Amino acid sequence: MPRRRPRPIRLEWDSVRPEAALDVQLTLESVVPGRDGTHGYGRLLLGDNLAVMTGLVPDLEGQIDLVYVDPPFQTGKSFTARVGSQEDSRRPGEWITRPGYEDRWADLAAYLDFLRPRLQLIYRLLAPTGTLYVHLDWRSAPYVRVLLDDLFGSDRLLNEVVWLYHGPSPIRTAFSRKHDTILVYTKSARYTFNADAVRIPYDAATWKTFAGSSKAGFGKSPDLKRGKVPEDWWYFPVVARLHSERTGYPTQKPEALLERIVRASSRPGDLVADFFCGSGTTLVTSARLGRRWIGGDASALACATSYRRLLLESPPKGFTLWSADAPRIRSLERWLSVRVEGPEIEVGLRSGRRFQVLEVDWAYDGQTFHSRGHSARPWRSATPPTPLRHRFSKSGPHSIAVRAVDVDGAVYRVNLARETRSTRPSSGTNRRSPSAQRSEK
Repeated sequence: MPRRRPRPIRLEWDSVRPEAALDVQLTLESVVPGRDGTHGYGRLLLGDNLAVMTGLVPDLEGQIDLVYVDPPFQTGKSFTARVGSQEDSRRPGEWITRPGYEDRWADLAAYLDFLRPRLQLIYRLLAPTGTLYVHLDWRSAPYVRVLLDDLFGSDRLLNEVVWLYHGPSPIRTAFSRKHDTILVYTKSARYTFNADAVRIPYDAATWKTFAGSSKAGFGKSPDLKRGKVPEDWWYFPVVARLHSERTGYPTQKPEALLERIVRASSRPGDLVADFFCGSGTTLVTSARLGRRWIGGDASALACATSYRRLLLESPPKGFTLWSADAPRIRSLERWLSVRVEGPEIEVGLRSGRRFQVLEVDWAYDGQTFHSRGHSARPWRSATPPTPLRHRFSKSGPHSIAVRAVDVDGAVYRVNLARETRSTRPSSGTNRRSPSAQRSEK
């Protein structure tokens, strides 16, 4: 008899909401060329991911190879982002913070009502051979698994990965909760899994066991030098307060965790997406590993953090920034310092506002901003973005645009016209001949 697909256990909604008719128009805000001059490998999208994914469906349905999402966990908390510099990590009361994101819901049903249409859109965007990783914790994982079983089929659950970590805990009446759950689903029986790309060394105890007994392993001897495919429990340290990766954005995940996921379930050139991108860990990791990527978040601060992180990372392939809603652009004029010296123009920022990114389009066409020069304030540094300087090959008027982002994720812009002059003497300059110079002595 043919194998019957198991019937999933389903969550039941009292009423099914009709799908909202979302008129989504993504506006191009910035083009950032990579080190090789290209900019088509990545897309950062600011806006509610329900609207953003709806807008992507016409062009990308069935084309994304790997999706990792780290949605809210239903913690009932409000998370803040640290935006200060050189602060004492032991004194949180003195930190400079900004609102990060809200993880408060009326009840479990409201939380699942939020997540369900987003998972449905992710399913549509996944390629037939695609894989989805959903990062959760003990509060939400059992219920979201039922949602995913219903959507993908319970037989498409590839793994339930447990991420282990250490850290202090206030809990005194139960065991400390020090793991997250990552549910891994594939869209079909054909999917990418690169075992050799994620192998890890065998423990020293395993080497010792096989060296001391020919009967170890019940007659099977592993290739100890080759290493092993990791188990479904992973230990990676969290991004702690003093960690070099720390951006200050709440609930940031370690790059090592995302590197294992990207290496295992995608190939170079594949398209990786994260629609709750937060601080941008998935994006910088995918870019570093040669994957195309799409990242999105509803928070302007999250997108600004990801944007700054990508600028600091300086990926070989460039990217673009898009917005699902027309953002409020503030005037940069009062904060701007511009100096012209012959053929060169220098652009800097005056003190008085905490800016984290400065960018200049030295050849602004009046339509699309190209980040042809940029500087970003390093993490936890009090140093403002360094001034940018450009030498023009031709003298005359030049149209430039300047863009800056502050610690709140607010965007500032100004368009300028400046004229440069060549320092070389013109053909009409009256030069004295060497003989004339000698006759004057």
